Amino acid sequence: MKVVEITRGDSPIILAMPHTGTYVPPDIWDDLNPLGQTLEDTDWHVHKLYEGLLSDVTSVRATFHRYVIDANRDPSGASLYPGQNTTQLCPTTDFEARHLYHDGKAPSDVQIEQRRLDFHAPYHAALTAEIARVKDLHGMAILYDCHSIQSRKPFLFQGILPDFNIGTNDGKTCHPILQTAVSGICADCSPMSFVVNGRFKGGWTTRHYGRPQDRVHAVQMELAQSTYMDEQAPWAYNSEKASHIRLHLKNILQTLEQFAKEI
Repeated sequence: MKVVEITRGDSPIILAMPHTGTYVPPDIWDDLNPLGQTLEDTDWHVHKLYEGLLSDVTSVRATFHRYVIDANRDPSGASLYPGQNTTQLCPTTDFEARHLYHDGKAPSDVQIEQRRLDFHAPYHAALTAEIARVKDLHGMAILYDCHSIQSRKPFLFQGILPDFNIGTNDGKTCHPILQTAVSGICADCSPMSFVVNGRFKGGWTTRHYGRPQDRVHAVQMELAQSTYMDEQAPWAYNSEKASHIRLHLKNILQTLEQFAKEI
């Protein structure tokens, strides 16, 4: 089983997909309780949603599930959102604070470190290599981190999540022109809603790699799953909804690619 799926292209854009994978090794699967085995907190269908939107684009996709280890968390285990509800590097609870493991089967520190070495580290090694390759081609790179989540998760946020959630860690991870361009497109998508650096300001991927001073720019896009799929099991992809939002996502990616020539 490959830990990471890589598609290489010559565009200055790199699509990162840390949460679309559903692979769980058998030993970990057996430790998960029935709730954990539903794999509910998957970024369902995100790789399908972005497929074919931008020609010659690079993508780096984790094949393992976030319940194995979260590839978008700080490998040290430090919280990205101090004081706010969140999940761990190796989650023991889901997005509703419900336990994922059978009693006594949550991963130990030793097991967490092994998962980091086996899954988290190879994913980020691949992402680091692709960023370096694309930067060599263009003198810069734009990392676009692709995510989605159910639009209602009271444990994580109040009310209904906006449709588009743009994260740049308060403007630190990309050139201002890129944040303005993405937010401007989303603003023109009315009646769809958007927010910049709201509840989701960018996970570890965006914050770790986004270094505008080194000509590596990073933007996270967290989509409300209601924009392209059914938000209950079996989590079906809704082609009609998806075709609509894909037009906007294509516009975003093409605009970022164009601006790559100007920054």
